[in-house]
Amino acid sequence: MTVTETAPSRPRRIGGLLHQHDFRMLWVGETTSRLGTTITGIAIPLIAVDTLHASTFLVGLLDALAWLPWLLIGLPAGVLTDRLSRRPTMLVCDAVSVLLLLSVPLLAFAGALTMTHLLVVALLLGVTTVFFTTAYQAYLPTVVAKEDLPEGNAKLQASDQAAAIAGPGIGGLIAQFVGAVFGLLIDIVTFVVSACCLLRIRSAEPPPAGSGPRRSLRADVGEGLSFVSRDPYLRVLVTCGAIDNFVLTATHSLLVVFLIRDVGVSPGTTGLLLTADAIGGVLGALVATRFARRFGTGRGLLYATLGSAPFGLLIPLTDVGPGLLFFFFGLLVPAAGLVIGNVIAAVFRQSYTPPELIGRVFASARFIQFGVIPLGAVTGGWAGTVLGVRDALWLLLILGLLGRCVRLVGPPARCRDLPTSPPVR
Repeated sequence: MTVTETAPSRPRRIGGLLHQHDFRMLWVGETTSRLGTTITGIAIPLIAVDTLHASTFLVGLLDALAWLPWLLIGLPAGVLTDRLSRRPTMLVCDAVSVLLLLSVPLLAFAGALTMTHLLVVALLLGVTTVFFTTAYQAYLPTVVAKEDLPEGNAKLQASDQAAAIAGPGIGGLIAQFVGAVFGLLIDIVTFVVSACCLLRIRSAEPPPAGSGPRRSLRADVGEGLSFVSRDPYLRVLVTCGAIDNFVLTATHSLLVVFLIRDVGVSPGTTGLLLTADAIGGVLGALVATRFARRFGTGRGLLYATLGSAPFGLLIPLTDVGPGLLFFFFGLLVPAAGLVIGNVIAAVFRQSYTPPELIGRVFASARFIQFGVIPLGAVTGGWAGTVLGVRDALWLLLILGLLGRCVRLVGPPARCRDLPTSPPVR
């Protein structure tokens, strides 16, 4: 087993990897696309409500269909990503996304848009997201050197969180002044920018593992799941991610109701307070690389995720006036800690996993971690109904704090730095 060593510090220009052409192209394309996707995340529900007068159930179904492909095709998508070249896969996803999004305004302007079509578009966009995200995670090590993966992941996480802050606001303004349909036109432009940036990347991608003899899809899916379930490091990290997603989804499903009905704040204030989650994510991404360098990747993961979790218990203490700060910091600090942990875990997975398995390992992890999201949302709603929203938040946040302690079990808790290759069996 190889363990990462603390590399001697090397002078870097301000901006770091942004001075490298290929990473800059990947970063610009992904950041632009992510901003467009967050705008669409607001625009599509608004189209359903304002243009199609959809019911609350159908609006909720739109969101569910965006996540459903991770459960339906997440595992085979990982196999196909490992068999195919990653950049062409991402380019195809961009092109398909453009066509799907373009169909909505065309039908809307013709007066022929239906809710069924919007639901199908949401589902198929979810499919392209599965393939693009899996290929993108596997492609990053081709663009940057192994020692630069921490910085690359941190920069991409930071821009992702920044888009999460800016996108909904931009989408709301576009919908208010020119109509939600025009928000989709903005997203179409961002996918075109993403494709153009991908085409400008110069790094030669190694031949895919699928260029050799093919095994059955079932066997390849099983290999990815087996690698995750048997590996002592990935098993713990994936389990912890699933627990975090379950608790976070259950908790977040109650936050709007809690602020408006229990605390008594306005919808505008509610929106501002909820941005604390994304702001914390940006801060976490900005310090993640230095945090891991200071404490080590193994200990840094523990310190960030466990040290930030107790701050979540501030949320149920929220009250009007200065008491709103409890909510703000109860969201901000745990979000920062989780993003630091996510950056470290992403770098670990990319450097630790054999190249021919990266797609399958990523898809297997997402299948497990995202599979609990619908269950978490249902659990949060049930707990809020039975216990009351404030008491349900207390219960869920305490369970989340205990769930973070699973990271204390197994090899990841016993090493200063996570390994960069699997142990020899």
